[in-house]
Amino acid sequence: MQRLTLTPGDNLILAPMLAELAKAYDTIEDPELIARAPVLARSLPAHLLEFLEEFRLGEPSALCMISGLDVDEIQLGPTPTHWRDSQYDSPAFPQEIFFLLCATRLGDVFGWATQQDGRIMHDVLPIRGHEHYEIGSNSLQHLSWHTEDAFHPCRGDYVSLMCLKNPDLVETMVCDAADLDWSTLDVEALFEPAFTQMPDNSHQPQNTGQSTGDPTVDRLRARSFALIQSWNDDPVKRPVLFGDSQSPYMALDPYHMKTEGWPERSLRAFRGLCDQIEAKMKDVGLRPGDCVFIDNFRAVHGRRSFRPRYDGTDRWLKRLNITRNIRGSRAWRRAADDRVIY
Repeated sequence: MQRLTLTPGDNLILAPMLAELAKAYDTIEDPELIARAPVLARSLPAHLLEFLEEFRLGEPSALCMISGLDVDEIQLGPTPTHWRDSQYDSPAFPQEIFFLLCATRLGDVFGWATQQDGRIMHDVLPIRGHEHYEIGSNSLQHLSWHTEDAFHPCRGDYVSLMCLKNPDLVETMVCDAADLDWSTLDVEALFEPAFTQMPDNSHQPQNTGQSTGDPTVDRLRARSFALIQSWNDDPVKRPVLFGDSQSPYMALDPYHMKTEGWPERSLRAFRGLCDQIEAKMKDVGLRPGDCVFIDNFRAVHGRRSFRPRYDGTDRWLKRLNITRNIRGSRAWRRAADDRVIY
């Protein structure tokens, strides 16, 4: 893992800049703020910009972390009970802006119409009633390791997390493809389009809001849910690996993959890959102020189980999806500058 720790001097520079921006906007979802973010990011410390650029182009690791951002947990107040309660008047707005600016150095941030009401920045926190549900808001069971949105052709290049609270140091699990011994795996079979991946539970209609009040948005979102249901009913066959056969990229989510009907060779190859990933999985404990960027082509990630408190002190992260090819999803978005995939 590549790591950069912000210095006290960095925070002295960042604090007034972030405070000024937080006064200029009402929410991190403001389209103008998101549009301006790549330009605003040029004011970040030069060594931070260089660090992110090396991670983006050089691919020295599938994981990089920026630590040391000042977070006042008293000012944050209680962890929200649900993601719907956190969009406006966010006590973490300056930290959200920093997270957004860093993310835009890797690519374009985007959201899903089928996740958290189409928001760009998501909240990751335990929700009462989701304890045993295979979704990021669960707690009492592990969140199974996976490629983020593995089922979708518009999945992001990176999934990123910023920690606001993590009192129990609940670990994020990550496996870097560079740690796998590809010479012992049937890479050729894993490049074949023989594997079925279904949409994950976070894209199901019961996990988002009701009507948005905009007939066009509601119609497009209904279309997205119908498409997702069709992929559940009739899964598309895809490869698990792609890119360079000597150093392949991955896209898999075993919890949401049906192995029935797979060729025997494909099944053996898949199980061999999963066994190696399990053996090479590493734990990363995020602390307040940590921002971690996971290469969604070169790593899988998950989360260890924990016992929620529901008393305002629970683990609370922010999440962003980032793509290096926003044009690749143009057929799924309403306009060229729209960041939401329908």
